[in-house]
Amino acid sequence: MDKEQLKSIIKKEWHIPYSTRISRVIKAFSLTEKTIFYIFTIIFVISGLSLLYQVNKLFLVEVPDYGGSLTEGIVGSPRFINPLLASSDIDKDLTSLIYSGLLKVTQSGELVPDIAENYTISNDALVYTFVLRDNIYFHDGTRLTADDVVFTIEKAQDPLLKSPRETNWSGVKVEKIDDRTVSFTLKQAYSPFIQNLTLGILPKHIWKTASIEEFPFSQFNTRPIGTGPYEISSISYTSSGLPSEYSLVSFSKYSLGKPYITKLIIKTYQKEKDIIEALKNKNIESVHSISPKVLSELEIQNDEIILSPLPRIFGLFFNQNVAPVFINKEVRSALNIATDKQAIIDNIIGGFGQIIDSPIPKMEGSVPDILTEAERVEKAKALLEKNGWKQNDAGIFEKKDKKSTTVLSFSISTGDAPELKETAYLLQSQWQKIGAEVEVKIFEIGDLNQNIIKPRKYDSILFGEIVGRDLDLYPFWHSSQRNTPGLNIALYTNIKVDKLLDSIRKTTDPEQQKSYLDDFNEEIQNDIPAVFTYSPYFVYIVPKKVHDVKLGTLTNPSERFSDIASWYIETNNVWKIFAK
Repeated sequence: MDKEQLKSIIKKEWHIPYSTRISRVIKAFSLTEKTIFYIFTIIFVISGLSLLYQVNKLFLVEVPDYGGSLTEGIVGSPRFINPLLASSDIDKDLTSLIYSGLLKVTQSGELVPDIAENYTISNDALVYTFVLRDNIYFHDGTRLTADDVVFTIEKAQDPLLKSPRETNWSGVKVEKIDDRTVSFTLKQAYSPFIQNLTLGILPKHIWKTASIEEFPFSQFNTRPIGTGPYEISSISYTSSGLPSEYSLVSFSKYSLGKPYITKLIIKTYQKEKDIIEALKNKNIESVHSISPKVLSELEIQNDEIILSPLPRIFGLFFNQNVAPVFINKEVRSALNIATDKQAIIDNIIGGFGQIIDSPIPKMEGSVPDILTEAERVEKAKALLEKNGWKQNDAGIFEKKDKKSTTVLSFSISTGDAPELKETAYLLQSQWQKIGAEVEVKIFEIGDLNQNIIKPRKYDSILFGEIVGRDLDLYPFWHSSQRNTPGLNIALYTNIKVDKLLDSIRKTTDPEQQKSYLDDFNEEIQNDIPAVFTYSPYFVYIVPKKVHDVKLGTLTNPSERFSDIASWYIETNNVWKIFAK
């Protein structure tokens, strides 16, 4: 088509077919006919537009959009927003937002690449090789390389720094292969090692000039620069110079994509009552780990409360070395039968927990206690009587032989935390009903750890254990861990269990690990070295405006932010074919 033909088309007058004839007909209408015609025309147009709108809606879907802000309150003052030094909850919370590691934990508990593009594990499970993504940048615009990874791990291993992460990297050789490749070599196979690769990576160009002595005092511990989903926009301080508010903005170059929520404000409070008041006054919108009894006083709707099972095991552990009465398996079994675990959950932690009967965290939910109190008492007493125990004049069970008399009498030692104290007294009440003489001993938590647990000076101890995502139960149940600094507070010994725990650590096959764990659990169920009571829930209050918050199973509160990049407030409607 040449220019002249194009001009003729543009200049040509276009007419709607029969428009002149239609116009003449309308002009011939009477006033009444014209009115009726125009009314029907308007109805036709509106109906047509409405139909088009409905058809359009059929092809539209709501998708997350960028924008919105969330204000969260946290108890404490940040001191070390640093993956190598963070120890408090608030330090870990901010560290998880600002830093990212080679791997990250998903909502389902799976480990997936973060700043890493991919990784391989050698056949002997000794060498882990990671290839980094080639477009990872720190918040200051500097590109991340293998040097930053090596620097971070070597600092974690430095005994002079006294990093809480030091033991995780002890004996691990870290080596730079090239700018994008780094390897980790272990001395022996240890399947839980891969969990350590979620450690946030420090920017070497910022930290390399800081000596070990200067490291804890660097300004970058409170004004950090990482590669995480959020970067610091501004910090507000109290009159005493402590950070009171962190204003964070989404990082556009985050490895897994810019977070949808544009602004995140973290406000700090010194006490739980202050954060409760702030929530009531709507100065904050979200908060976690509120005491169950306080939570019941707040006007929070159910759909604003998100629960997640915590892999924390609370139970009473028997020390047969100090209290020989526990050598009798029927005693341990009777106490277990007589324990109303649901009553503990309902009365002590406000219903925010699940019953457990194993040292392995159970994630599928609580199993209801089907026995009544009278049935539990009767069953427990019957078991004792069957094994030669008789109640004395005071109603306490005794067992006599030719040489001595064993009395069903012992003490419960525990810490002064409200939940522990209340649980101890409730257990005392439940066990007294079956004919046991029980004394409760309460200790300040530091005193309990140093003077009771460390030297193993207790008949029985009510305590909690935090089991990692890797389900490494070796520190709690292997016979080599009976003495401090081991965590085998039941002083449990079982050769078969020792072999199973060793095998769990060596294999990377999930199915094989599950088989070993099942066998381990069967041995524990048979031996009854403890009465396992409950696992608490992590309680997170989040406003309804925030969508796609799915916590899964958390090992610590900071992991609630592991998928924060996918949370969203704003939405947009697009045709299905354009939706991601």
